[in-house]
Amino acid sequence: MQFICRRSAAIVRQSLIGCHKSRLLSTKGNSSDDQNHDIYDPVSNEPEIPSSLRQRLESIDMKKKRLLYQSRKRGILENDLILGNFANKYLDQMSDKQLEMYDLIINMPSNDWELYYWSVGRKEVPKEMSNEVMDLLIEYTKNRDKEVRIRQPDV
Repeated sequence: MQFICRRSAAIVRQSLIGCHKSRLLSTKGNSSDDQNHDIYDPVSNEPEIPSSLRQRLESIDMKKKRLLYQSRKRGILENDLILGNFANKYLDQMSDKQLEMYDLIINMPSNDWELYYWSVGRKEVPKEMSNEVMDLLIEYTKNRDKEVRIRQPDV
């Protein structure tokens, strides 16, 4: 009896997943109704929050906190140090437009090494990433004042 229940549960689960996938595929092609449907990442089944919606839901203070956290917790230590110290120094002074630029800079590249190479000048910055905040980051990375930046700033 227990085997049948487990198998029944598995069949129900599979059919629900199949229904969910067909619903997902049928809603992706709709016109203006797309905004009203949940859109899921096909790999993780996690709901995706569109950046325009995130911008409306996120206060400036929360955005600064998120960007500071994301700057400190990167994939590689080099970026942790550069971006963590950069964010600690400049985030409070940035306008909303500059915060959006910084958000784009740290969250668009899929490879942290690309961001590192752009900031230290080993690779040319792509046009879509080239803006005043990237210029400020590149200048900050040159460390003309010879500041010691071997640890993360205090939280």
